[in-house]
Amino acid sequence: MSSTRRDFLKQTGTAGALAATPYFWTSQALGAPQTGNQPTIASIGVGGSRGRYSQGGYIGRKAAQFGRTIAVCDVDDLHTEEFSAWSQEKLGHKLNKYRDYRELLAKEKPDIVTIGTPDHWHVPIAIAALRSGCDVYCEKPLTLTIEEGMQVCQVVKETGKVFQVGTQQRSENDAKFLKAIAIVQSGRLGKNVNAYVAIGDAPDEGPFSTQKVPEGLDWEMWLGPAPKVDYLEQRRRMFRWWFEYSGGKMTDWGAHHIDIAQWALGCDKTGPIEVSAKGSFPKLVPAGFQWKPFLDGQTKLPNGYNTASHFSIDLKYANGSVLNVNDTYRRDDEKTEFGNGILFEGEDGRIFVNRSKLTGKPIEELSSTDKRELDEQIVKLYRGRKPGNHMGNFFASVKDRQQPIADVFTHHRTMTSCHLCNLALMLGRTLKWDPKLQTFPGDPEAKSLMTRKRRAGYELDV
Repeated sequence: MSSTRRDFLKQTGTAGALAATPYFWTSQALGAPQTGNQPTIASIGVGGSRGRYSQGGYIGRKAAQFGRTIAVCDVDDLHTEEFSAWSQEKLGHKLNKYRDYRELLAKEKPDIVTIGTPDHWHVPIAIAALRSGCDVYCEKPLTLTIEEGMQVCQVVKETGKVFQVGTQQRSENDAKFLKAIAIVQSGRLGKNVNAYVAIGDAPDEGPFSTQKVPEGLDWEMWLGPAPKVDYLEQRRRMFRWWFEYSGGKMTDWGAHHIDIAQWALGCDKTGPIEVSAKGSFPKLVPAGFQWKPFLDGQTKLPNGYNTASHFSIDLKYANGSVLNVNDTYRRDDEKTEFGNGILFEGEDGRIFVNRSKLTGKPIEELSSTDKRELDEQIVKLYRGRKPGNHMGNFFASVKDRQQPIADVFTHHRTMTSCHLCNLALMLGRTLKWDPKLQTFPGDPEAKSLMTRKRRAGYELDV
């Protein structure tokens, strides 16, 4: 345990002494208190400003601009204290603090919950929050498996709650992605538009040595439904590169770019019908590895990263479109190469978009009239609202009870495509998918990978 961590916890009087019951910040608050009839907010999973393990602290701070934050929950006392110190300084409002989200939901009964935990905890907490009467903002990627997406969609329908996923490219980045979608759907690229996506490669490192659990961290609760293992800083700090907790680059950046690509191609409410893949896993994953027993916690791999490191994947859709997903995209002509972004290409032209630019001849040739028409189309894409603030869109939706721009249903379709990419890589063969029935026709091996066993005591009953 670092001296910085120990000193911080001692300064706040909590080192080694925190339990699941709430405790209160009693020192003089700084700044103006939150008042009025604002919705109450609880932030579950808040990361940490030093070596942040998730975006939870960030989204919790963003949400606090629109409501009254009343409680915070994290399995790491350091994260809780950092978030509470920020709240005291910026909001002038003391928070109730918890380690167990179930106790928070039962005692606080917030109107809104933000979820910024590692990915394997997203759906269990989201479903509990929905059934407790909360509207939910959850960091992406929402799901660990295809089945989880089906389950959370079912509960959103049952409860009628508002659910926003943190795929902020649908709202922000100067509307570059919305403009790209509008251009594709306007027909300016012509017919037979395909998308080529690059999301970067993933690290191939390990094995790592296990360590002592840091003071103030509930490692058992951090693992939750995932298999029981000894503490490893890399598992926690770099959880995206472990299939036990996430899905690698496919569910990290893929959750963003595949989402935008499917929306532009008109496939965001359905999904692919066929997925073929080639790629490689880290060196610690043996050839022909059997993934199902591993994902169910019945077998083990060495303590190293295990998500796909390099890949090229084709998703084919019923409308004839193809979405090609790569770590780095390269054309055989050696004139087109990029490491992160989306290239849309049709019979009459092509455009490229990522968070820093939107380029291509169809962009350069837009007249003033064209730009006005695109602006109108963007408002339609954004469901009649002005884009620009993803969290603001969520709170506006909470107010008018409409589903927000990154609703759970389209995100489930995005994540299904991301999971299909990983499953095609795991099985090493082309997969047929029925997007209507949401299953692999006549393929029990692939179907078995749509779900996974949860550790005893962390089952999910939907």
